[in-house]
Amino acid sequence: MEVSGQAGERAPRSVCFRELLRTTTERNRDEVLIETFIRKQLGLKAHRVTKVEQTGEQMIVYIDRLGTGLLRCGVCQQRCRQAHSVRRERQWRDLSLRKTTLILRYLPRRVNCPRCGVRVEGFPWAEPWARVTLALGNAVALLSRELSWQGTARKYGLNWKTVAGIVRRAVQYGLRKRKRPPVHVIGIDEVSRRKGKIFLTVVYDLERRGLLWVGEGRTEEAVKPFFTEVMGRRRCATLSVVCMDMWAAYAKLVTEHARNAQILFDRFHIVKHLNEAVDELRRSEMRRLVGKEKAAFKSTRWLLLKNPWNLTADQQERLSTLVRWNLPIMRAWYLKEAFQLFWEYRQPARAQAHLEKWMSSAMRSRLEPIKRFVRMLRSYLAGVLAWTKIRQSNGALEGMNNKIKSISHRSFGFRSAQNFIAAIYHGCARLPLPEES
Repeated sequence: MEVSGQAGERAPRSVCFRELLRTTTERNRDEVLIETFIRKQLGLKAHRVTKVEQTGEQMIVYIDRLGTGLLRCGVCQQRCRQAHSVRRERQWRDLSLRKTTLILRYLPRRVNCPRCGVRVEGFPWAEPWARVTLALGNAVALLSRELSWQGTARKYGLNWKTVAGIVRRAVQYGLRKRKRPPVHVIGIDEVSRRKGKIFLTVVYDLERRGLLWVGEGRTEEAVKPFFTEVMGRRRCATLSVVCMDMWAAYAKLVTEHARNAQILFDRFHIVKHLNEAVDELRRSEMRRLVGKEKAAFKSTRWLLLKNPWNLTADQQERLSTLVRWNLPIMRAWYLKEAFQLFWEYRQPARAQAHLEKWMSSAMRSRLEPIKRFVRMLRSYLAGVLAWTKIRQSNGALEGMNNKIKSISHRSFGFRSAQNFIAAIYHGCARLPLPEES
């Protein structure tokens, strides 16, 4: 009985030992070497990780070709059977492991591509000529949409020029890979790049609310590539409405390259020109007025330019006092308010009759700034009257211009137009980023 009791006590111990041995074996099977982990993360198929060293705050990963694995051409990405030669060692910066900087080192091969000739091989972990991996490049590109390039560089411990190169490559890739559906309604406007009347031209898809193109300058030669290269003859034929300000170069290009499109002059810019004429007249009259008249019209700039429904009770009371003065300032204000009735018309014939009557009254007003506005309006009358049929404006584009200005402000400006254009595309165009292998 005692022997059987001892045997009964030993049986559970042998079972526990077998369970412990099986658990240890399964744990060993689940363990992954750091070399294997890095190889899988980088998506290596024709390459292998030979060694991993840690020196100070850096972890250096050495990569080599895997036997006679087929390498890809760096230009066309076609598989190549023969390697031509080996070049000197290069290194790439990758995403850090916690606080440890990860560096990849590899001896690039030159391959005999049947299509491109002798070329440097393509790397599955980085773009050609890049010194950072695709993973780090995408992380930097995503953060640079929210921060300045200098702030992004400090976050990842890079130079701001490296961040600029990453953004430019991301923009080039995104412009090649983004979808290009038919475009029907676009808006064209300029945005100031820096002081001295130096502008960029921005083209916006008003239907899909997307940035189409940014170019340096607002001359005819500067904007022409959008119609000839970006759009082309076929896509220009699909344009139905082009909304813009009254800039002759834009109107001429649309007439030449998009003959099916209706030119519509933006309501915001037309009202802006009229308000500028009223304000110019007010300033000239304030220099002439003296005594009580000058005191009555002091600090009335925004009172005269505001819409009547936006005035406060005190402002309405003061305005009702000023209308009693038969001065050129108030005549200009009356003309401004009478012009605003045009935006309510939906029948072209009645709208044109109202506009002709208003222009005739304005020309007899002997107010030179208002007369200059009328002459400009008459030269673009067809594009103004198009408002009665096409209720479209560049409001969304003006909002995009505010975002563009915020990109410039957070970076304290850009010295070169190319960097500013790349930042605009990157922050406003919703471009796809390079795909990791």
